[in-house]
Amino acid sequence: MPSHAHDPQHPGDDPLQRERAHLASSRSALRAMRADAEALNIRDVTANWVNAEVLQGEIDARIKALADLSHTPLFFGRLDYLHAPGLAVAEGASGENFYIGRRHVHDADGDPMVIDWRAPVSQPFYRASKKAPMDLRLRRRFGYTGGELTAYEDEHLTDPAEAEQTSRLLQSEIERPRVGPMRDIVATIQPEQDEIVRAGIGGSVCVQGAPGTGKTAVGLHRVAYLLYAHRERLARSGTLVIGPNDSFLHYIEQVLPALGELEVKQATVDTLVGHVEVRGADDAAAATVKGDARMAQVLRRAIRSHITMPEEPCVVVRGSRRWRVPAYELEEIVQELMDREIRYGAAHDALPQRIAHAVLVRMEQAGEAPDDRVQDAVARNPAVKATVKAVWPPVDPAKLVLRLLGDADFLAAQAAGILTPEEQKTILWAKPARSAKSAKWSSADAVLIDEAMDLVARTPSLGHVVLDEAQDLSPMQYRAVGRRCTTGSATVLGDIAQGTTPWATNTWEEALAHLGKPGSTVEELTQGFRVPREVIAYASRLLPAIAPDLAEATSIRESAGDFEIRAVAADDLDASVLAACQDALTKEGSIGLIAAEARIPLLRTALEAAGISWLAPGEETSAASRLTLVPATLAKGLEYDYVVLDEPAAIVDGEPDDRTGLRRLYVCLTRAVSGLTVVHSADLPEQLGQPGRPAAG
Repeated sequence: MPSHAHDPQHPGDDPLQRERAHLASSRSALRAMRADAEALNIRDVTANWVNAEVLQGEIDARIKALADLSHTPLFFGRLDYLHAPGLAVAEGASGENFYIGRRHVHDADGDPMVIDWRAPVSQPFYRASKKAPMDLRLRRRFGYTGGELTAYEDEHLTDPAEAEQTSRLLQSEIERPRVGPMRDIVATIQPEQDEIVRAGIGGSVCVQGAPGTGKTAVGLHRVAYLLYAHRERLARSGTLVIGPNDSFLHYIEQVLPALGELEVKQATVDTLVGHVEVRGADDAAAATVKGDARMAQVLRRAIRSHITMPEEPCVVVRGSRRWRVPAYELEEIVQELMDREIRYGAAHDALPQRIAHAVLVRMEQAGEAPDDRVQDAVARNPAVKATVKAVWPPVDPAKLVLRLLGDADFLAAQAAGILTPEEQKTILWAKPARSAKSAKWSSADAVLIDEAMDLVARTPSLGHVVLDEAQDLSPMQYRAVGRRCTTGSATVLGDIAQGTTPWATNTWEEALAHLGKPGSTVEELTQGFRVPREVIAYASRLLPAIAPDLAEATSIRESAGDFEIRAVAADDLDASVLAACQDALTKEGSIGLIAAEARIPLLRTALEAAGISWLAPGEETSAASRLTLVPATLAKGLEYDYVVLDEPAAIVDGEPDDRTGLRRLYVCLTRAVSGLTVVHSADLPEQLGQPGRPAAG
């Protein structure tokens, strides 16, 4: 597979010059498309100011999406077909050569100059091979430096003389050092990733991905693909990306805008269920019980405990007539509403209409001819309102959870046969709060309130939800996310081996059932693209202890990467960590210093004393400031070119149990892209082998 760089000695016969000319023409065409959008005049096409505001908003979004990002390649590949594909003709492409890029660009005549990577005609760029060329004669990849096209590489898919080789441009793009937020992988998507990206919107997909397999990027590109293929549908229903924390969301926030998608919302589970202010925290035992799916049964029973079967008739007075609905008939109405399993609030709203209907039946039997207005008036009658209040009173979800957690007798009544007495005691507050506003709610409490809110009134559903780092969610958190996509689909991303909560997912089948998507497809990605071979092999020593059923990850990285384990005396630990950071700073790319929470203050002081500038997770790295000090609890989902890992034993000891601690360590070991230095004074966990000895390649 020949690669070509620009030859300044022979510019006239260099094909790269022609490709650069096409790039310049494409950029010019994109600027013209943006200018056309900016010049649109909507004064004569809108009937009122509301329509004008809506249309102007859409035009502004279009203008923003057409921005020419100078350091982002407009196209990254070219496909030369043996025959003009019908799909391309349908899109207006009339030739056999198609440039593949992040967005569609057309010239003044409407002919495409760059084809969107999501279009059907672009698919062979990711999936074609020597064995299945997909009617391609040639696949060309382009190399860029600072936004300038500097090289190209050709793969002749139908030439038997050309052997199957690894693309050097592809390899260098995967391994390129990165500073700043996460970038898209649109130029490097692999066939197995592309299958997940282009899976249909009708079903949900779960991706079990080992570190470095690109599962997060796959999920984000899947959103971009679905918005391309089902834009109208998702524009109405909405899309949402859920991440584990704000630092992670900040890290990924530029990927979708780089692909031209600006309307996708992002959130954490905590913000989704943020109906109350979270000011408290649970211990692991209480959080585990509160996160158990059985709590949904307790809450349902607690809400229904407010329903009281009527013992008195409802007597409605209208004019000189009295209409009586006996208690037994009211009981039948209430029982029917209970049997229908509709939301508590919906039943509360329906009950006065059902009672009013019973009154209207009596009116008709007496020879009157009441209409809907009469029924509505009867439903508002004080006697009907009093009956509804006594039988089916309104329920405040926060006050309900407050009572459950603060009233031992009420909890015992609602949890009988569901939670053991020991579990009930675990979640009871030692000192009950006086009100919902003054309560020190925990994150797990907020999820319970969200569940209760859904039992009262249905949670609105989105068209598609991407849930990343899903392995850490409790069953109740899965239910909270599932409520947001009951009528839509989901993409679930995670790694069982990286589950670092005591309630972490045991199997994806169990998680998908809690999410409300049982039977969804589970895909496994085991081929890493970013983590060096030696590093992933070393980290995989932990798998038998933390996730024995998972296959060991491999890496396509040709370079082994820098990998070193430094055993030092306890008194020399801080100085040795600083020395490792200074070594990493002599190299190109970002640096992450990852340590246990308890060690962060000490390291922060040591860095400041040494004059080494550092950033907190979520702060954007730059050429001037490349080192981020990362608590182990926030490392998940992040990656750095070089990682200095401080005292692994402290990371393990910082968790409530050994399995969770070893999983946390596995996460931290696999954040490195180009190099990893482990510095320790205490013994390494026995699963990693002999202290001070690196793993064999």
